[in-house]
Order: sequence, then structure tokens, then C-alpha cells
Amino acid sequence: QVQLVESGGGLVQPGGSLRVSCTASGSIFRPLVMGWYRQVPGKERELVATIISGAGTNYADSVKGRFTISRDKDTAYLQMNSLKPDDTAVYYCNALIRGSNYWGKGTPVTVSS
Repeated sequence: QVQLVESGGGLVQPGGSLRVSCTASGSIFRPLVMGWYRQVPGKERELVATIISGAGTNYADSVKGRFTISRDKDTAYLQMNSLKPDDTAVYYCNALIRGSNYWGKGTPVTVSS
């Protein structure tokens, strides 16, 4: 059974940095795509960034130049710099493995002074 486990969320001041991680387990196949999405209450979940094996990265316009997604085997990282209060959300990890989509339970990120 595939599981995605996120870690690294928390409280940070505006302008600060935070790194969240996500590790996929339970499959003999490596994810083709791993990504980060975020959601705030009352709004739809939105794409933050994705990394495609052998094909590069993709970012939401709102985080370009501030966030960096990277990956090491079955673990994806999201380095978040110059954080703003608008970045406050629950961040969810996503992985595409053999045509199936999997989600983590989410890790909260709060940007506040």
C-alpha cells in the first residue's frame, strides 16, 4: 500500500524559510511525478510545484523565484524562501505512480509574525 508521509511544516515569520519533505513508500515503482499542493479553508487545493522524473519542474506563478522543488529517489522536498502570510496553508504531497494518484495527509505551514 502506497503511503506518502510529509514532514517539516510549522510556524515561520514573514520573510523566513521552511523546508517540507515527503517520502513515498510501499511501492516497488518509483513515482513518475511528485508534487506539492496547498489548501486553505474555503478554497480549492492548488498546485504549488511538481517535479517530473527526467523532465524538469513546474511552479505556480505565485511561488516562482521563492520556492524550489527537488527530489532524491522517493523523497521530494519543497524549499520555501521569502515566505509571505499568503503562503499559509496545509501543504499536501502528491505522487503519480503507475497511473495512480496518491496524496499525503498534509502538513500545515503558518506564516505569521
